[in-house]
Amino acid sequence: MSGPLDGVRVLDLSQIVSGPFASMMLSDLGADVIKVEPTDARDPIRQGFFMRGGLPALYLNNNRGKRVIGANMRSRAGCDIVLELAERADVVIQNMRP
Repeated sequence: MSGPLDGVRVLDLSQIVSGPFASMMLSDLGADVIKVEPTDARDPIRQGFFMRGGLPALYLNNNRGKRVIGANMRSRAGCDIVLELAERADVVIQNMRP
């Protein structure tokens, strides 16, 4: 989908609502959003109500238009994957606790 942000690459490391919602809006405006989900845990918002195809509506809505990859950022290999994606990104969104 083209839009004003066509050609902008966003790396989304966020979970729950605020970060995924922000990157969803960037995707709606044409950005190429790559969402990284942890392989050792699931986004807590996946356990919600109003399921469709095994996923809650809020999760599906906030992650529409994104490409998703799983990476264990607690391992060296997972960190290398995320760092390589970050080098190619114009924007990085994260909402991790320190």
